Amino acid sequence: MPWICLPTALLFLLHLPCFPGQNGGENEESTDIISVREGESINITCSIEGSENEVGTYLKTSIQPVNVVYVSRHNTSYILPALANRTKYSKEGSNLRITLHNVQESDSNIYQCSTYVKTESNHRKLFGKTTIVVVKGKRSGTVEQAPLYVNPQQGQSVSITCALKTSHENEGIYLLKTHMQPEPVLYVSGQNTSTVFPAFANRLEYSKEGEKIVITLHNLWINDSDIYVCAGVVKNSSFLSVNRSGTMMLIKEGEQTDCKKNSWLVYVLITMVMLLFSVLMCCTLNRVDLKKYFQNNSPNTVYEDMSYSVRQHTLQTTNACCIDN
Repeated sequence: MPWICLPTALLFLLHLPCFPGQNGGENEESTDIISVREGESINITCSIEGSENEVGTYLKTSIQPVNVVYVSRHNTSYILPALANRTKYSKEGSNLRITLHNVQESDSNIYQCSTYVKTESNHRKLFGKTTIVVVKGKRSGTVEQAPLYVNPQQGQSVSITCALKTSHENEGIYLLKTHMQPEPVLYVSGQNTSTVFPAFANRLEYSKEGEKIVITLHNLWINDSDIYVCAGVVKNSSFLSVNRSGTMMLIKEGEQTDCKKNSWLVYVLITMVMLLFSVLMCCTLNRVDLKKYFQNNSPNTVYEDMSYSVRQHTLQTTNACCIDN
């Protein structure tokens, strides 16, 4: 019956906010974050074109660009002399795997993969994956960051301050998530142009005063728990300047803020409404049916005929007695 569909529709509408939304299209070539301490090893992977027109694959640094590794299609190679005793590479299917051993703080950089392909007139450069490498050294570095630790509730906001302790010109500052789910959060250039990455799209704002940037992250989720590190690009420096400690953020799950927690209460309430509504409709329909039954029920003709016969018989018997007397 139509009235049964009403509570079901209400239940569906109330649960709509709990369904996850579709994520918009993102670039296939994402930015990787690698965070390690001095002395450890890292791996950077570049895709290989694999076609006959491929010339070779490069791994370059973006800060004061230099070629770190070059491997041609015919497997001839070049390794930056300063890194030659610490760098190895291997081809694994359609990937070029580059390993850098015993990393130093000076290895902190933005590494870019690129492939050269032959065309009819010249060579074309295809950009691949970007990898930001953060090496935390024993020195304090030129980047100050505060606070060291925050423990907000889910849904709240937190501010992180990044500042450069140098007289050199600031060319840009990154805020990076470096451990649980490594990804870039924000980049602000020296000219105050900015890029907010998908992790905090529509949930971030910042203010800049000289060499200090205050970044506010809004509407925090459980998955935002991580270590956030400020990294600066300083003019005339060949590598990223990284804060040694970063900001450890641990999000507490707030009371009655998680849709999954509240859904059971909504479900119980809607179920009760459905049951009460069903009972009420059943009672109403039963009363209507009974009334129609009694109103439309015709007299019992057999009962009337028997009653008439009995009355006739009684009258006849009474008259006979009177005649005999």
